[in-house]
Amino acid sequence: MQMYDIFWQFLICAFLIVGAVFCFGGSVGLLRFPDIYCRMQALSKPVTLGIFNLIVAYILFLYYTDLGFSLKGILAIVFLIITVPLGSHMMVKASYRSGIPMWKESMVDELEKWNKKMQ
Repeated sequence: MQMYDIFWQFLICAFLIVGAVFCFGGSVGLLRFPDIYCRMQALSKPVTLGIFNLIVAYILFLYYTDLGFSLKGILAIVFLIITVPLGSHMMVKASYRSGIPMWKESMVDELEKWNKKMQ
């Protein structure tokens, strides 16, 4: 094995491990947090970063094994970064407008202040 191979394998494994840790953190947040607002926060950010790292590992693996460069992987990253935060924001806003209550120990309701100011 050459040093070149070890470098690529280490880099790919590092991206896989970081992605797995972020995805695991988001999953734990989904199970542990008390209401939909906290859960969406726990799902959108870490899982976006986790999937981003997993797709980067996939792109690097394809490049390392001489299977080519993955434009589909780049497009997946772009759509992931655009759609996941936007979708989670819309679901939280719809939940708030539907009247789903916040956790009883929540400190601040920023949307309530904004809604009062807009009326």
